[in-house]
Amino acid sequence: MSPRRSYDQYCSAARALDTVGDRWTLLIVRELLAGPRRYTDLHADLPGVSTDVLASRLKDMERDGLTTRRRLPPPGAAFVYELTGRGAALLPVLQALGEWGQAELGEPRPTDAVRAHWFALPLLRALEGEGVVEVRLEEGDFHLHLGARGGPVYGDGPAPGEPDARLALDSPTCTALARGELSLADAVRAGRIEVSGEGTPAKALRALREE
Repeated sequence: MSPRRSYDQYCSAARALDTVGDRWTLLIVRELLAGPRRYTDLHADLPGVSTDVLASRLKDMERDGLTTRRRLPPPGAAFVYELTGRGAALLPVLQALGEWGQAELGEPRPTDAVRAHWFALPLLRALEGEGVVEVRLEEGDFHLHLGARGGPVYGDGPAPGEPDARLALDSPTCTALARGELSLADAVRAGRIEVSGEGTPAKALRALREE
């Protein structure tokens, strides 16, 4: 386990960066907001991180009370990592960073990796209310848990049950939303997002077309 480094400054921002300021830490939190993940799954969805660095960061995060590790019951019998309450409390930090970083996105670079669920946080910022929203992109499907309290805020693949709303959008629309160039309301009004479902989120989005 790497020794803890500190800015040695009596400032809450500096203390926070002592814990989460290392490279990859907040991106690991982003992945674990989907719920418990195996080491191999984390490594697959964090392209560019070495196995040594990932293992080291996970140990540091467990030491600092951000994550825990537990073994799944049979037949899984694999170890998974999951966020503690303190780790999950970093969601608004990631949301704020994502909003601040919209202007830095620009056009995708040839070397940029893309995962469908990386668009979960921008959409969570844009959606209101409670319920499960299934999102279909060209890159893949994921689902969001609006108003989640103490559990996963998103997940890979289709929703586990009947969602309260289904959204289908193409890559240009999703990219424009992520950059902050297009609002969710304007995308729905322009017909760039297909909305289906009978839950409250679906009805609220369809109502935007009538405004």
